[in-house]
Amino acid sequence: MALLAALAAVCALAAGAPVSAAAHPAVRPAERHAPALAAAAEGRERLVFRFRDPRIRESSGLAASPTHKGIVYTINDSGDGPHVYAVGMDGRTRATFTIAGATARDWEAIAASVDPATGRGVLWIGDIGDNLGTWPDISVYRVAEPRSLRDATLRATRYRLRYPDRPRDAEGLMVHPRTGRLYIVSKEFSGSVYAAPARLRTDRVNVLRRVGPAPMMATDAAYAPDGSSFVIRTYFSASLYRAPGRLITRLTMPPLDQAESITYTRDGTALLTGSEGAHSPVYRVPLPASARPKATASPTPSALRRTARPTASARQGGGGGAPRWALLLWGGLAAGAAGLLGLIVYRLRH
Repeated sequence: MALLAALAAVCALAAGAPVSAAAHPAVRPAERHAPALAAAAEGRERLVFRFRDPRIRESSGLAASPTHKGIVYTINDSGDGPHVYAVGMDGRTRATFTIAGATARDWEAIAASVDPATGRGVLWIGDIGDNLGTWPDISVYRVAEPRSLRDATLRATRYRLRYPDRPRDAEGLMVHPRTGRLYIVSKEFSGSVYAAPARLRTDRVNVLRRVGPAPMMATDAAYAPDGSSFVIRTYFSASLYRAPGRLITRLTMPPLDQAESITYTRDGTALLTGSEGAHSPVYRVPLPASARPKATASPTPSALRRTARPTASARQGGGGGAPRWALLLWGGLAAGAAGLLGLIVYRLRH
């Protein structure tokens, strides 16, 4: 039990809990000087709704509709078909969309954007889960958001993607609202942010490119509506970034049974975060002033290009979401657990 408690403590610290730089000198300099606003939202989050639809049992992603006010989209993690649920702020399902020709192998994330050519909303569904790390490629489905909220079967464009080195598990999917570029956030002890090609192809597998680190065990991610920041959720907290590798701050999140989803509100001033489970809750967490959109803020083309450019830590292959001391401690604890298991097996056999 002591070993499990230690492992949980390490995960909590490495996933984004405030860490004392004096107590742990190995914390990266960029993180040491990041604003310590983890408590900024404490006591201010509020319960918005609980899912009322009994079909929504494992909500594994949230996306605020860019065209339908007061609507969020969610998907089930497993045990469901290729369905997207449009849910109002009272928790009631307004419409259910079935994605024709899609396979719900391990749907883990959903994002929303606006097509600049048509002004219509676009839904992106990530079939990106891979718990065993065995799938040679993953899939993302692009669907035009319906203009009216009623049950419908929708056609989708499927894009296949793969990582540059090996298969990985992932639960974070986000789309930059200005550039339209797709990003995948891996769910690992030393996670990463991966950028898809600027132009996605349907006639071949698209190769992802690592552009920055991600916190330990990321469960969802989303871009702000104006593209000025993005958020990565973990089981324990949320981290806000200006660009890959450029941390703004960390935020404490309301306690949830299994934190699996996060998105920005339509006005970009707060986050919505949810959990798996029947009738699971969705909370609203206000953003600190430093992370809220500014009326005059408009990313320049050069800034947009930088968001897709690998950071120094990405090029050097280091700087995952977990401090080095935490990874070393985790490795030591894991080795100790393996040794203890081996001893138990030996005694049982002899």
